[in-house]
Amino acid sequence: MAEERSRNFIENEIDKDLKEGVYDHVHTRFPPEPNGYLHIGHAKSILLNYGLAKEYGGKFNLRFDDTNPTKEKSEFVESIKEDVKWLGADYEDRLFFASDYFDRMYEAAVTLIKKGLAYVSKLTADEIREYRGTLTEPGKNDPDRDRSIEENLELFEKMKAGDFADGEVTLRAKIDMASSNINMRDPIIYRVAHLSHQNTGDKWCIYPMYDFAHPLEDAFEGITHSICTLEFEDHRPLYNWVVDNVGFEMPPRQIEFAKLYLKDVVTGKRYIKKLVEDGTVDGWDDPRLVSIAGLRRRGYTPDSLRLFVELSGVSKANSVSEMPLLEYCIREDLKQKDKRIMAVLDPIRLVIDNYPEGQVEMVKGTNNPDNPELGEREIPLGRELYIEREDFMEEPPKKYFRLFPGNEVRLMNAYFVKCVSFEKDADGKISVVHCTYDPETKQGTDKEMPRKVKGTIHWVHADSAVKFTARLYENIVDEEKGVYDENGNVNVNPNSLVVMKECYAEPELKGAKAYDSFQFVRNGFFCVDAKDSKDDDIVMNRVVSLKSSFKLPVQQG
Repeated sequence: MAEERSRNFIENEIDKDLKEGVYDHVHTRFPPEPNGYLHIGHAKSILLNYGLAKEYGGKFNLRFDDTNPTKEKSEFVESIKEDVKWLGADYEDRLFFASDYFDRMYEAAVTLIKKGLAYVSKLTADEIREYRGTLTEPGKNDPDRDRSIEENLELFEKMKAGDFADGEVTLRAKIDMASSNINMRDPIIYRVAHLSHQNTGDKWCIYPMYDFAHPLEDAFEGITHSICTLEFEDHRPLYNWVVDNVGFEMPPRQIEFAKLYLKDVVTGKRYIKKLVEDGTVDGWDDPRLVSIAGLRRRGYTPDSLRLFVELSGVSKANSVSEMPLLEYCIREDLKQKDKRIMAVLDPIRLVIDNYPEGQVEMVKGTNNPDNPELGEREIPLGRELYIEREDFMEEPPKKYFRLFPGNEVRLMNAYFVKCVSFEKDADGKISVVHCTYDPETKQGTDKEMPRKVKGTIHWVHADSAVKFTARLYENIVDEEKGVYDENGNVNVNPNSLVVMKECYAEPELKGAKAYDSFQFVRNGFFCVDAKDSKDDDIVMNRVVSLKSSFKLPVQQG
C-alpha cells in the first residue's frame, strides 16, 4: 500500500471545520488584481486554492479585485485568465469581478453609516497619516468622527454624485483609533476618484478600498476559506469586522500561508514594468522573467510548476527556494516527454571524403531512452554534415576524446570517422573538417566492432538539416551583484540572452509548432518560441541545460 501523503496545516484546519459543522462544503478562490502579469509566486496560490476545492469536491472562483482603475488594464485581465487556465485551474463559469459588486458594496457602506460605524472625513491624506499614530503611540480621533448619521449619509451620496474633487473627502470606518493594530484605526473604505473603469465605464467616481472590498467579495460569493499569504494576517481583524458588521450568517474564514519566494529573481510589478518600458526585455512574457507567461513561453510546463509548488511545500514559515529546484522540476518532466534529437548550435562542416557523393542513407535513432513508448526515428546521413565547433580541436589537451587530427570517434547512431585534415577560413578559424569513415562500424548492426573509440559526437546531415535560431537564456539578474542596485534598479546580467542564428537540427524539427519542445543532445531542452517563431524562421528557446549540481533534499521521516 502506498504511503499516504502527510496533510498540510490548511487541510487540517479545513478538516476540523467540516467535522465541527462550521461549513458543510469547501469554496475557494484566486483573487488577483489586474495590474500586471502573474508570476511564479501566484502559481502557488492558484494551485493551492484550486487543489483544495478539487480535493474536497468543492467550488473554485477566479475573481478579479479590480477596485483600482489607475493601474488596471484589460491586457492584464486576459493574461491572468490564460495563465490560470494553462495551469489547469478550471474555473469554467465561475469568473467574477469585484466591479460586479460595486452597487452592493455601496449599499454595504451605507449600512455601516446607518449603524454609526462609518463617517465622511475631510482630512487630507497627510493629515490622516498624522492622526493615525505609530506602532507605539495611539492615533487621534478625526474631527469629523462624531458627525451625525444623517449628515454622513448626505455627504456620502454627494461623493457618489461627483460633488467632491479627488482626495477632497473619504469615507472611513469607525473602529478604534487606539487599537494596537494600525489597520483598525479608522481605515479609509471609500475614496473619490474621477476615473473611467474598464468594466463599469464612467458610472462611478467613488471606489472602494481593497481592505473593504476584498472581504465583501468573498462573502458575496459564499467563499468558505479565504486562503491568502502571510502579509494579510494583520488585515484579518479588519476583514472580519467588515463582514460581521455588514451582516453575513456564514462569513468566510481566512487562513494565511507563507509566500513562495524564489532567490535572485524579479517579481515586483513596478520593476518588471520598467524593464519592459526601457526595452531590456521584450514584454511581460520575456522568457528570462519568472512571470507565468514568461515561463510558459520559455518552455516550462504546468506539470513542472505543480511539482515545484509541491516540493516547496505549504507552511506558515517563510522560506526561499532557488532556481536549481525549479530547473530540476522541468528536467524531471521533460526528460520523460520529449524526443531526444540532434541539433548543432555552433556549426562547422564535416566532410566524409570516402563516403559516396550524392548518397543518403537512413540510420536509426531512439527517440527517448527513458521512454521506450516514444519509439525510434530514421535520420538521414550523407557525405557532408554539421558538427559542433567544440567537437574538433587542432591541438587538443589531454583527455580530449573528440575529433582532432588522427583521432577516431563515433558519429552518434552511425559510423566511426577518423579526422584526416581540416581547413581554415580567411580569419584563421576552422571551417571544414575532413574525415574518412569505416563502413564496418555502423551502429545497430550485429557485427562486432573491430576496435573501440572513446568519443561519440552528435551531427546533422547538411542537406536535410532544418535551420533555426537558438536563444540561450540565463537569469536576468546579475546574481553576483544582487537583484537591485543602490538606486532600486535591477542589476541586469549582460549575458542573460545569447542569440545564435546559424543552428541546424534534424528534419524532426520541421513543422514544429509553438510550445513544442525537444531535448537537443548535449545542448539542453529547447522549446519553439510562441511569439517570434515562424514556419520559415524557427526560433528555439533553451528551457534549461541538461546538467545540474542540484540534488533533491532527502525527506526526513
